[in-house]
Formats: sequence, structure tokens, C-alpha cells
Amino acid sequence: MSPQTETKAFVGFKAGVKDYKLTYYTPEYETKRTDILAAFRVTP
Repeated sequence: MSPQTETKAFVGFKAGVKDYKLTYYTPEYETKRTDILAAFRVTP
């Protein structure tokens, strides 16, 4: 179960980074575990 969960986390992280700006200001925005990582990734 561990390997699969890890892979899923990486996939979600990659998708989260790409869709981060798109979902940031929407009312349906949900705080995800990858938000912190995405914030660091978006910040230069």
C-alpha cells in the first residue's frame, strides 16, 4: 500500500502545482495537503 500511496501523492502534487493558480481564488477552493508545497513552488 505504501508505494501506491506515494505515487498517488506525487501525481496529486504535480496536478496541484499546475492547477494551483486556477483554483486559488475560486469559492470552491479547498485546502489540500500539497498547498504548502505548491506555494513554495510558485514562489520564485
